[in-house]
Amino acid sequence: MYNIKKIFITIFSIVIVLYFGVGLFLYSFQFKLLYHPTPNIKIDYPNIILDQDGTDIMVHILHRGRKNAIIYFGGNGESMAKSANYIAQQFPDFTCYLMDYRGYGGSKGKPREKDIYKDALALYDYIAKRHNEINIGGRSLGSGIATYVAARREVNRLALITPYDSILAIAQERYSIYPANLLLKDRYNSISNVKNIEAKTFIVIAENDKVIPLEHTKRLIDAFKKSKPMVTVIRNRGHNDISSDKRYYRVMQDFIRGTIDRI
Repeated sequence: MYNIKKIFITIFSIVIVLYFGVGLFLYSFQFKLLYHPTPNIKIDYPNIILDQDGTDIMVHILHRGRKNAIIYFGGNGESMAKSANYIAQQFPDFTCYLMDYRGYGGSKGKPREKDIYKDALALYDYIAKRHNEINIGGRSLGSGIATYVAARREVNRLALITPYDSILAIAQERYSIYPANLLLKDRYNSISNVKNIEAKTFIVIAENDKVIPLEHTKRLIDAFKKSKPMVTVIRNRGHNDISSDKRYYRVMQDFIRGTIDRI
């Protein structure tokens, strides 16, 4: 009996140590798990540097001088430099602004939610007087930044690709035995922003998305109160390869250009 009790205590102790050890790991490395900075790659497009309290934020500019603009916020591991050529090909009638998040590409500093929000608003304000209309696109992590800006600034059209309700909700589901609400610092609570969004909104879902579970996108869609967004599903594509499908850019082009208002 004594040996059984001793074994039980030993196993319980190991479980407790593992639980807190993994929890400490998740807490300590949460920024590395969320952000995957990309290298600074020189490309043949002009750029501007926004000085944000001494931190340089690089923004690549495609097709300078067009009447209307697109601001694009990419995924957590997406290189704006590598995406530039393809975006330029797809939207030749718009000036496109691609912002390197802090710590990504040519931008300095460390990526943090509150700072990225501030940088995104600064970019909008910088270009607002230069264009008749501003459209915003956000993919994955960038969809949270896009909703934040669209809730606080005048946006013509808003495209959200593989979006979520909040990073907090996804983290809590993924690591359900830990109190994510107490541990997570950067939460990207998109669902709290949509009630203030007036822009025409388009949501693109990848049918086989394993990164953003469908229920988290559905919760975001249901939270729109002023007008329900248009929604389309790209079949047989996942979170990372959705943009390799020609249907993806076709529906995005149609929406941004205003040639469709429902699907």
